[in-house]
Amino acid sequence: MAAPQAPSPLRALSARALPYAPALAASGALGALCIRAVLDQAGRPALPLDDAFIHMQYARRLAEGGFFSFVAGEGYSTGATSLLWPVLLAPFYALGLRDLSLVYAIWALGLVFHAALAVETARLARPLAGPAAAAGAGAMCAGFAAFAWFAWSGMETVAFAWILTRTARLAAGLLEPAKGEAEAAEDIGQPAMPAGSAAMPAGSAAPLAGSDAPLAGSDAPLAGSAATPTGSAATPTASAQLPSASAERPPAAVARALALAGFAAPLLRPEGALASLIAALALAVWAARPAPPSLLPASPPPTPSAPPRRGSAIARLLDRRLLVLAPLFGPLVVPALNQLFAGHPTSSTTTVKWLLGNPNYDGPTLRDALLQNIRLLVTDVLDGGQWTAVFLPEGSAAVIALGAVALAVAAHRRGRPAHAAIVAALALGALLPCTYLSFLWNRVRYVWPFAPAWLVMAACLARELGDAAQRVRRSLHYVTPLVAGAFAGALAARLPWAIHDLANSARAIDRQQVWLGRWAAQHLPEGARIGVNDTGALAYFSGRRTFDVVGLTTEGEARYWVAGAGSRFEHYEKLPPERRPTHFIVYPHWMACAPVLGRELVDATVEDQAILGGTTMIVYEARWDLLGSGALPVRSAPGERILDEVDVSDLESEAAHGYALEPLADQRNVAVALAAPESDAPGEVDRARAEIADGGRYYRAADRFVVHVDAPPAEARLVMRVASDDGAELAISVAGEEAGTVEVPAGTWVERAVALPAARLAGATPIAITLRRGAGFHAFHYWIVGR
Repeated sequence: MAAPQAPSPLRALSARALPYAPALAASGALGALCIRAVLDQAGRPALPLDDAFIHMQYARRLAEGGFFSFVAGEGYSTGATSLLWPVLLAPFYALGLRDLSLVYAIWALGLVFHAALAVETARLARPLAGPAAAAGAGAMCAGFAAFAWFAWSGMETVAFAWILTRTARLAAGLLEPAKGEAEAAEDIGQPAMPAGSAAMPAGSAAPLAGSDAPLAGSDAPLAGSAATPTGSAATPTASAQLPSASAERPPAAVARALALAGFAAPLLRPEGALASLIAALALAVWAARPAPPSLLPASPPPTPSAPPRRGSAIARLLDRRLLVLAPLFGPLVVPALNQLFAGHPTSSTTTVKWLLGNPNYDGPTLRDALLQNIRLLVTDVLDGGQWTAVFLPEGSAAVIALGAVALAVAAHRRGRPAHAAIVAALALGALLPCTYLSFLWNRVRYVWPFAPAWLVMAACLARELGDAAQRVRRSLHYVTPLVAGAFAGALAARLPWAIHDLANSARAIDRQQVWLGRWAAQHLPEGARIGVNDTGALAYFSGRRTFDVVGLTTEGEARYWVAGAGSRFEHYEKLPPERRPTHFIVYPHWMACAPVLGRELVDATVEDQAILGGTTMIVYEARWDLLGSGALPVRSAPGERILDEVDVSDLESEAAHGYALEPLADQRNVAVALAAPESDAPGEVDRARAEIADGGRYYRAADRFVVHVDAPPAEARLVMRVASDDGAELAISVAGEEAGTVEVPAGTWVERAVALPAARLAGATPIAITLRRGAGFHAFHYWIVGR
């Protein structure tokens, strides 16, 4: 009998693509609705998040030859939270899709990843929940409003969810490969195909969306039940007739695909390190197992002229070990690039958004913030509360909790502990965003990539409820697809609301950030440098250099943003003039640094929206005339000189003097511009400084620092620029010895002078200012002056 002819490459490709066809059709229809809504509201292609334009700007710079630089001529930027997403967009820009036309390519990518995610979710669910519930999981994924919102948002969220789910599915499949016909049939409650029966002709049954192979429309009766009349021929299920995709692929091929997915995941998002860990662990277990004899290539028996090939066995073992290491290199790529091109491994996003690296949080404060985020995740975000009502039905947390129980039951009943453990790990990945300062930004976009695991758990719940119903009455074989369909319907019911919100948010961004970016291109000089707090659209459309006050895309600015407005003002005093912005386009309350905002030029106000950082964004001329105006006391006596100073809010000055800060000090760090303070210090008033600006820290109970004086002066005084809302009495001590007290009147700032024991001022000397009466004081500047 002649050997069967191998299928042509085109036919093989068609067979592999067939499971994606229904998902692509569903995603295409949903995408058409989303795009039409956006075009109706915005009147042109638009995106609902300014961050999407950050990716577009990085993609443009890549296409122009700038390796992850955000501003032409300013070198590498550590602000790209996703390396792969701009890389995917850059070729489209290079091919001529410029300006808003690039949005069409982004929407096309969103459609592809949306469909692929539904397929991977169904494939991950199938070994645990069976074909009908797995098809339901795919339907839940396709109809999940959050995935619809983000697939057409321009963000990498859905692509990242896809690679996480794919990694989980490949890892589980490598550890627990597809079972044989008899076991697979028992898993779905059907008798196995009789031995020797003919296989179903290829193409005779179309696979459902999300399956590796054709899926049954519902779970059949449990094994051993009387589903068919006695003596009737058992109808073989599709899963028993056609092997799954994972069964068709050799384990080595699955391992290579898993290693690649584990390596790439953290290049899409930093949280992808979880996928890298899952992949590495799965590959390590697989590499430690001996290869099944049936999977080893046949080789002729050794002859005197052909000794055993020990080298090839060693090579195979080495290849396995290298595959184990491959995913672990993925999380190292971005830090390595940062170290190579920026001189430090951390990204600016980590500095700005990550609680664990925030200097304003000590142990107890950090713990409280983490617990608060976790509580918010469980009681609100997962439950369809105020932050996620647009995406999730109210009470969703209960379904997820019951699904977690069903996941454990399914793992036990079907012998799939590795599948369940990996799904659980993926679900618990939602805790990773709880380590951020806030995970509520941008419609909770950091949480949704882990949602496919919740959908798999919901599919397990549908399967277990269906099986329980069949134990009561065997004819209730439709309960599993009915429950899974109900879950999918409940999620899909949020789609109209989410699509409206997507379009409304896209309109808001288009009317504000995009409009201001185009205005800047037309009205600001080509040499302008724009200070921004939303940097994406303003950089992409203006074509002007930008200065990111938040520090995400401008190197070195993140630590000052995290510290607070007063520290940013003090930092601006030290910036070279050529680095300072010539204009600002900001939300004034976000900028919170009025001393540098000059004349208003234009504003963009957008009502009826809930996505923007503020209703009004304003274009200002930058004002730098107040820089340094608060550097000296307003009175100076002849012959006196400044021996040392502590410039409060200046991070470098505070660090040099050991200035003690309490937790959450950033929330009370301000920049103010006021009339020159009244002073009781001796000397003449500097009339040229009628208005001065300074950074300061509010609501202090004590200030402690160390001053450095080379040799004891003949006489010395401490001059303090302080304020109090309700009045305060402050006690000053030098090296533990009280030097005096001062009264700080209620109201605006003042400067007060206290004589110090000059003999104690030698070398490093600790000074303490302690609140003796009052609710608190505001500290701006301290000078040690003397002769």
